[in-house]
Amino acid sequence: MIRRALSLLYVQVLIAIVLGIAVGVIWPETGAAMRPLGDGFVKLIRMVIAPVVFFTIVHGIASVRDARSVGRVGVKALLYFEVVSTFALIIGLGVAKIFRTGEGFNIDASQMNASAIQGFAQRAANDSVTAHLLGIIPDTFVSAFAGGDLLQVLLLAVLTGFAINALPDKLREPISHAIDAAGAVFFGIVSIVVKAAPVGAFGAMAFTIGAYGFGSLARLAELVATFYLTSIFFVVVVLGLIARFCGFSIFRFVNYIREELLIVLGTSSSESVLAQLMRKMEALGASPKVVGITVPLGYSFNLDGTNIYMTLSTMFLAYATNTHLTWGQELTILLVAMLTSKGASGVTGAGFITLAATLSVIPDIPLASLAVLIGIDKFMSECRALTNLVGNGVACIAISRWENELNPAQLRMALAGTPPVAGAGPQPGPVVPLPEPRAGN
Repeated sequence: MIRRALSLLYVQVLIAIVLGIAVGVIWPETGAAMRPLGDGFVKLIRMVIAPVVFFTIVHGIASVRDARSVGRVGVKALLYFEVVSTFALIIGLGVAKIFRTGEGFNIDASQMNASAIQGFAQRAANDSVTAHLLGIIPDTFVSAFAGGDLLQVLLLAVLTGFAINALPDKLREPISHAIDAAGAVFFGIVSIVVKAAPVGAFGAMAFTIGAYGFGSLARLAELVATFYLTSIFFVVVVLGLIARFCGFSIFRFVNYIREELLIVLGTSSSESVLAQLMRKMEALGASPKVVGITVPLGYSFNLDGTNIYMTLSTMFLAYATNTHLTWGQELTILLVAMLTSKGASGVTGAGFITLAATLSVIPDIPLASLAVLIGIDKFMSECRALTNLVGNGVACIAISRWENELNPAQLRMALAGTPPVAGAGPQPGPVVPLPEPRAGN
């Protein structure tokens, strides 16, 4: 029994996280020196993300004769992302105003170490809307893969997929088979690399505790706790209602992706499980076409955890620096956050940069006050990544149902633990509209 449990990857990751925390607490310097283990694992995963996304999307588009359906899925995905992301922003702002987290902190921004946030501020200043849109276009075909920019890879994949789709059958079919085979090779690489997840989780967690310690967490525990509780509320209530409408339980879904959640918890990066999440969504009965479009797109446009973090942290800094914001300024924060959050990938620290970009349009809040959050950002990034991951998984299933390309029987079997595991792909069966969910699902 014990041996069988230890053979499960998520159990190994959980043990590694506990050991990493122990090392960070008992031997802080040793824990801080473990950072290369976590960084190395994330780099190994990111090494294959671009080709996995490229081949998956190209194969999905090339295999669909009705090219208009691909565009329809993309439009529906963006509409869904915008609506749900806006809910996340409003919830973060509302919670901050209700609990007034940060009030009484009395931060004197003039006494803060402004140099600590200069790098983030500079990167935020360079990330204008125009620069961001132009940044989607790679300099060359291969530079998108070299840089690992998912939006650039997505653009190339869509163009390549439509180009292959327009070819005559005698050319299109062998090319599609070759693309599918190449994708299988990279998924195989992912399955090998992910076995090192416990090592990566141990190193990342030992570094976090060893370098920052629980002291930095305790001093700002109220903000961290508020953020975690707000994220849990969002997952259970907002995503829970969406899941219920689609005919499944959010709790069963979270249990289904527990292995990916633990890896993300250890690495603070949702990108570390992108390929696995795509395979698991297919195993739930979502069509490869919908999975190939919505999941990679969601990593740039559906960042629910990052959105909650941005409005909650912005209001925290306003209260902490005794800055009074008008309703107009709060509305500006919402509108700007809708833009700055788009394109922030699941990489550790991206949320902090988007927060700096948001603050730059509200000069009343001293930008130097961001320095107070540096010590706890690693703890916050874990929750951002976890929430983003769950949100993207639910979005994929919701859009699959919206497109009527979801196998409901396979979905229920998978969440009950009886289907093939991730990587098996969708099972044959009629795709029919889901019945209304019953109580207890």
